Amino acid sequence: MSGFFRPELLSTETPEQFDRAVAAAVRRLERGEVVALPTETVYGLAANALDPAAVERIYAAKGRPAHNPIIVHVAGLEMARRCAAEWPELATRLAGAFWPGPLTLVLPRGPAIPGVVTAGGGTVGLRWPAHPFMQAVIRACGFPLAAPSANPANHLSPTSAEHVLDALAGRIPLVIDGGHCQVGIESTVLDLTVTPPAVLRPGMIAAPALQAVLDGQLAAEPGAGGPLRSPGLLRKHYSPRARLILRQWTSARNLEAEILAAGGRPAQSCVVAHTRIPAAGRFARVAVIPRDAEAYARALYGELHACDATGAGLIVVERVPGGPEWSAIADRLRRAAAE
Repeated sequence: MSGFFRPELLSTETPEQFDRAVAAAVRRLERGEVVALPTETVYGLAANALDPAAVERIYAAKGRPAHNPIIVHVAGLEMARRCAAEWPELATRLAGAFWPGPLTLVLPRGPAIPGVVTAGGGTVGLRWPAHPFMQAVIRACGFPLAAPSANPANHLSPTSAEHVLDALAGRIPLVIDGGHCQVGIESTVLDLTVTPPAVLRPGMIAAPALQAVLDGQLAAEPGAGGPLRSPGLLRKHYSPRARLILRQWTSARNLEAEILAAGGRPAQSCVVAHTRIPAAGRFARVAVIPRDAEAYARALYGELHACDATGAGLIVVERVPGGPEWSAIADRLRRAAAE
C-alpha cells in the first residue's frame, strides 16, 4: 500500500450518518482504496474484489501472506452466481437456509475473480453478510468486496471500530463504526467442490445445522493438499499480543500454580473464565464470559483485546466445553494458543 493514512472514523447511528458513511465508503472503494467495514461476524478490510491492485492493498495493509485466500462478500444470489464458475443445487439450498449470514460457500472460481483473491487457487469463498451497512455498501458499489478481518495478519480479529483503529491506524484511510459485531467470530466455511461437502473452518453455524440442510451429507474431515481454499487454516492465528494458554483449574491456588508452571506471574496475567471464577485482586484482570456458546463467541475477541490493553504478558483461558456448538470457539482458541 503506497503511503500512510490517518483513518477517518464515521458513525452510522442515525439514518443521515448511515447514508453519509455509505457514500464515503463507496467513493473510496470505487477509487481502489481499502476501507474497514462492519459485518455481523468481525470487522472486515474491504476492497473491490474485481480489482487486483485494490486486493493487493489489502494484503499490504494486513501484512497477509500471499498464500492465504480472501473471502468475497456479495449482496444477493445473482452477484454470487457471477463470482462462481459453477452454482450447484446444494449452494441454492444452503443460501436459502443461511444467507444473509455467517456462512461462506467455497465454489469453483469464476473468471471475473482475479487470482490474487484466491491465492492462485481455483476456488473462491463467497458470503452474503447479514450486516445492513455491509449490504448497503455492496449494493451501492455494484461489485463484490474482498474482505478479510481488519487486523494485522494472524492477530486478533476486531469486533469494534476501536479495535480496528488500534490495529491499523496509519495503514487505512477510513473506518466505519457499525457497532459491536453480533456474531463475534468468523464465518463457517463450507467447501462445495468436494463430495460430500466439508467444513474447512468451523463457525457458529455448526455441523448439525448444515447436516439438516444437506440431508446428512457432510465430510468428517476436510481434504488436504493444494492451495488453501479458506482463510483461518494456518496453525497459529487469531492471536493476542500476549501469550495465550488454555487450562483447567480447581481453585485460585491451582490456577496460580498453572501460571507459574507456564513461566508467568499471576499479577501480570489475565484470566478468561466461564465456570471457575477466581478473585480479581490476584490477577491483572479477570474476565467472565457466560457458559453459552453464542454469548461466548460474541464476547471472546473483545475480552482478549481488553486483556492485551492491560499490557499483560500471559492470558489464561479456561477450556471450553465440548460439543458441536463450541467447535468454532475451540478452534479459535487452539490456534491462538499455538506456539
